[in-house]
Amino acid sequence: MALSDLQIVLIGAGATAVAGIWAYNLWQERKLHRVSKTFFTHPQDDTLINPLINPPAAERSPDDEETHDLADITERKEPTFSSFHDDAAAVSEQSKENSADEFSEQIHSQIHSASAEKIAEELPAKLSDESPQASIPEPDALPSEWADTLTHCVLRFKTTESIPAATLWMLQSDWAAQLGKPLCWLAYDDSTTRWLEINENATSEHRHWAAALQLVDRRGAASESTLAHFFGGMQKLAHHVGAELPLPDLAPVAAHAAALDTFCANVDIQFKVHIVESAGGVFSGTKLRGVAEAAGMLLEDDGYFHARDTAGEELFTLMNLGSETFTLDNLRSLATHGLSLSLDVPRVSDGLATFARMLATGQQLARALDGVLVDAQRVPLTDVMTSAIRAKITELQHTMREADIAPGSLRALRLFS
Repeated sequence: MALSDLQIVLIGAGATAVAGIWAYNLWQERKLHRVSKTFFTHPQDDTLINPLINPPAAERSPDDEETHDLADITERKEPTFSSFHDDAAAVSEQSKENSADEFSEQIHSQIHSASAEKIAEELPAKLSDESPQASIPEPDALPSEWADTLTHCVLRFKTTESIPAATLWMLQSDWAAQLGKPLCWLAYDDSTTRWLEINENATSEHRHWAAALQLVDRRGAASESTLAHFFGGMQKLAHHVGAELPLPDLAPVAAHAAALDTFCANVDIQFKVHIVESAGGVFSGTKLRGVAEAAGMLLEDDGYFHARDTAGEELFTLMNLGSETFTLDNLRSLATHGLSLSLDVPRVSDGLATFARMLATGQQLARALDGVLVDAQRVPLTDVMTSAIRAKITELQHTMREADIAPGSLRALRLFS
């Protein structure tokens, strides 16, 4: 069948269009080839294959084989005490779903296997500078003799006008007595630009206030329920005086307290040596008092003889090996089978010097009372035993200093009280 003129024109137009599209695609393909060839002729830095971190094998020196991937090594971190702060958000979310007891068990299980030395590696940097606190601008740093951010949870607020300290003391007296941990109140005196301790006898008026709850002592760490009680009481007080009080998250503060308590437990050691009568007899109370006082020790209200330094700080104590404490009255008739000299390692600044003095005092007492120095199993002390004690004292006090808790310091005396 013969084609019409119209059909011939349409067929020609279609063929021309197909040829044009084919030519255009060929031109684009050649253009892309030229661009890609230019780009790969000049290689760019790759975030995954960086010649500064992983140089090609041909360019790597023998020394480079020793170091492997330096970037990976320097970035890698083992789990440390600071991880409690890094995971604060996750801990906080989980604690909303768990009970207080379950959260406490979780925190203690995380830190149970850590040694005192491992915790000390990052405790000063992280706890001293990054412990959870409310973010209110401070007129001045809090005086360390009353509180610090390592051992306390510090909450601060500012009132629009000065209020009497007596009013604040009355508002906090009911709930503060139930905390079970020392609570220090401070107020900023604008006239002297100093922080002042506030107690029931304060009569001044102030605008800047701080409450510092001690997180750890020898009874343990402040619990979540204690911290919640503290936060709740502070919020009510701030609301009553018309102040704003931003609160830190509860879970990180509780974790901070638990980990600090674990560290303290690992270094909380007291060394004792005993004095017993060489023939198995007893010591006379009247003779004991004279000998102890001749050695520079005085009987105090707690029923112990205390040896103190020139500043009045306790060095070591002398106590009855039995259950009865000493008093001025019972020493007149007391007869005891033994005495104990005790050194509280975290509470003395120079443990080695204090132990040497305690040992010398023990030897002096033993000679005067016709006794002998023994250990807890009634085995006479030897040079090997005393050397081991000295080594342990050195280790413990070094660990404390590494953690920014100097033995015998105000910070240590608060924690180990």
